[in-house]
Formats: sequence, structure tokens, C-alpha cells
Amino acid sequence: MAASTNRHGGSTAALDSQGFRAQTGSALPIDLSASETPSRLHVRVVLLSILGLWLAYFVIFTARGMVVGLEFESELILRRGLVVLAGMAATFGLWLVLRLFDHRSLALQVTAAVLLAIPTALLIAQTNHLVFASLQERLQARMAAEQGFSISRDEFGNVVIEGPSMSSTDDDSLGPAMTPRARIVVPNDDAHEHWLRLVERALSQFFLLIAWAALYFALLAGVRAKDAERRGERFRSAAKAAELRSLRYQVNPHFLFNALNSLSALVITDKSEKAEEMIQALAGFYRHSLADDPTSDVALDDEFDLQRQYLAIEQVRFPNRLRTEFILPEDLARCRVPGMILQPLVENSVKYGVSASSGPVTIVIEAREEYGRLVLTVADDGKCGAGDPASGSGFGIGLANVRDRLTARFGNEANIVSGPAIDGYETEIRMPLVRHGR
Repeated sequence: MAASTNRHGGSTAALDSQGFRAQTGSALPIDLSASETPSRLHVRVVLLSILGLWLAYFVIFTARGMVVGLEFESELILRRGLVVLAGMAATFGLWLVLRLFDHRSLALQVTAAVLLAIPTALLIAQTNHLVFASLQERLQARMAAEQGFSISRDEFGNVVIEGPSMSSTDDDSLGPAMTPRARIVVPNDDAHEHWLRLVERALSQFFLLIAWAALYFALLAGVRAKDAERRGERFRSAAKAAELRSLRYQVNPHFLFNALNSLSALVITDKSEKAEEMIQALAGFYRHSLADDPTSDVALDDEFDLQRQYLAIEQVRFPNRLRTEFILPEDLARCRVPGMILQPLVENSVKYGVSASSGPVTIVIEAREEYGRLVLTVADDGKCGAGDPASGSGFGIGLANVRDRLTARFGNEANIVSGPAIDGYETEIRMPLVRHGR
């Protein structure tokens, strides 16, 4: 920053948007937690994940059956479809219980998923057994018949396997001779074999369910992250609004202090009519300035009109010294700017330019567009310089307030530069060109 003593206080001629912050006090309390609900995965996403899991299961096992050349294909597909539907229902039931652990620790979620997946996998495996049991017996009987065997059960439930046997013939025979069929009886052990098959099937279903539970908690973590980001954005917006409100409210007492000083001067000099005129103008100004939301932007022509009202108030005090000029291109009239952003700058021109000069002083308020950005200038041709007492008053609230409001509203995209000009003093604001909304 280039250093030069100026009437706005301090030794700063250029003030960028990264300057020190004004003391604005504490932000207004805003409660954003009342409407917050715990993050949950939408039921539609859960259903789609379950559908995707079991469709993949169906496609993989159907493709496997085609590769190994299983017959009864249409019947297999129908029965496998029933198992898939049962699996989807069981997985949905698993989710209904698992969602109770959505907001618990990760270790507890993993433990719950493992423990709950065990009975669910056993249920699906049992369903699979019931659906495919009769078909499996038929398939085994067919495969045995192709090899010349037959499989049946006796009255005790034992498995009876019958097949041809071969015995030796006489030396002059041409080959072996067939004897009556051999018979093997396998003791009935269906209960033990059933549980072995059930556990084997349940293991594959168990790992399938664990994979789905991992997917579920991953999706839930994503939803939580997005919700946390949205909450953070709401808190940042609330903090930004509170800062803007605080800075905007800071302008009003500052302006009122200056206005009351002007009114006091009229009363002391026994100019009661002028004082009454100024009071009326002051009331109109405050009606206008307080009507707007302190955190919202206003149209640029409204901001110019507000400064016209303020300068009309000051002209009651300086009828022969204060002159004004407003330059506002028509295409910029509806651009949006922070409300009363020019007020402290115009006040400085009145206080240090008009009030400190004995001759006429012209205050020029100008708006223009440069390279897609809005440039606002407040300049005066007052002669108050480094030798005036005003120049030693220190860094005032005016420029700091404007700078902080620009930073709160636009971040690093806006800046303010203030310093002596060739024929007076000039302050320039550069900000993004906002034509609609906020």
C-alpha cells in the first residue's frame, strides 16, 4: 500500500479488501438447529441398492447355469426368481433393523451388520433349499439314470442306489456277462446333510449381505457428508447475514451523529426554520433507509436517490457551499449494490470537504462499468489537506465499514481505494456487476 497522509485519517492512501476488520460486536443469535433432522438414506435409494444386489445375484447364477449346461432352464429361472424375491424381502427386513444403528459409532454398526446378517443369511438359505429341493432330487435322478443307475428311497428313508454289476465269464466266452443289478443302501442321514448344505449356502448369502451392508453404510456416510456441507453453508450464510446486518446498523448511528451535529449548528445559530426543514428531511431519509432489509442489496438508482436525500439535508446547513453532481448511466440504474454503501463516503466528503472549506465544494457521485465490473466513485474538490486538523483524527469508522461490508458481501472480488486526487479527494469502489437478485 502506498502511504500518504489524508483527511480520512491515518497514513493510508489505498485500502484493499484485505485490510483490518472493524469492530462490529457480536452477531445476532440465530438458531439453525431447531429444524435439523438426523441424516438418513432415502428409502428409494435403499430399495434400489437391494434391487441391484439381487439382480446381480440372479444374472450371475443364471449365467453359471447356462455355462454348465443345466436343463430345466425355464423352471430354474422361475425358482431362482422366487429366491431373489425372498432375498430382497429378507434384505429389506435387515435394513429395517440396521437403520436403528444409523447414528451410532462405526464399530457398533459393523457389529450389528455382522450379527444381523447371520439369521438373515440362514433364512435365505432355507428358502433356497425349500424352493430347489424337489428339483434337485429330479436332477440327481436324471443324471444317475444317464449312467445306468437308479436312486430311490426305502420305507425307512434310506437312499437306495441300484446299478449294473459285471462278473467274470468262462474262458471260451467272448466277453463279460451282465448279472442282476447291484444294490447299495445308504443310511438315512438327511438331518445332518441338510444342515451341512444349509450352512454352506448361508455362508455365501452371509458375505453377500455383508457386502450390501457395507454399501449401505457407505451411501449413508455420503448423505451425512452432503448434509454436513449444507448445514455448514447455512451457518456460513447466517454468519454472513449477521455480519452484514451488524455493519449496516453501524452506519445509522454514525450518520445520525453527524446529522445531529449539523442540526445542533443550525439551532445554535438561531436558524429555526432551517432546523425544522432539516428535521423533516431527516425523517424522510430515515424512513427510506430503514425500510430496506439490512442484509439485502438495493438497486443502484435507489442508492443514488438516498444520497440525494442526504445531501438535501446537508444543503440546509451549507446552502452556499455544497454543490452536487450525480452521474448514473441508464443501463446501470438497476444494478444491485449493498444498501447505503455510499453513505459513509458521502458523509466524509461533507465533513472533510464541504465543512472544512470556505468556498463552494462540489461532491460528485458517479457510476460506470469497466471490464464487466461496477465502479462507484465519490469525489469532491475540497481543499482539506495534510495540514488540516481533520487529517489527524485517525482511521474513522466510515472507510473501515465500507471495506468490511464489501468483504462480507463479495469476498476478494471487491475492493476500495481512497486517497487525494488532483483537485480534491476521491474514493473508488470496484465490485462485481450484479444485475439481478443477490
